[in-house]
Amino acid sequence: MARKIVDCREMPSESGCTLTLTGEEDEVVEAASQHAVAVHGHTDGPELRDGIRAGLRDAPLDTRPGAFVQLIEFRTDRLDEFDAAVDDWMREIGAERTARWFVLGADRDRPGMHVELVEFPSYEDAMTNSKHPATAAIAERMTALVDGEVTFRNLDVVRAQMP
Repeated sequence: MARKIVDCREMPSESGCTLTLTGEEDEVVEAASQHAVAVHGHTDGPELRDGIRAGLRDAPLDTRPGAFVQLIEFRTDRLDEFDAAVDDWMREIGAERTARWFVLGADRDRPGMHVELVEFPSYEDAMTNSKHPATAAIAERMTALVDGEVTFRNLDVVRAQMP
């Protein structure tokens, strides 16, 4: 699920508030509602929360030099099972997850081939993630779902820019 963002700078406001909240949708709506009541004087209720929810957008991917990206390439025709394994991993690792975001792509030129990019704040954070029992479990499941070898590339981010 994409992380969501709400930014007070994009909402009508007399105070000039610059707060930005990012997280899972329900978390952002809850925190933004509390902020709107405490700081902006709104009344909490369904109308406020519906308005906040309508103003949510997907958070941009945030990568900086010094971060670490792992590129994982694999072949599978069992993508639904792969997605289920990722969802299970995210539940099992919970707040101990050090991966900040991931993108999974299907190669248009090579049917069945997929590439996943996973971003971490640092190489050390990636290694912490790799040593977690939930990560060992998904690696085992992933191996059973792919055809052939899985290729890993470990990349230090040297430049990152939003267009």
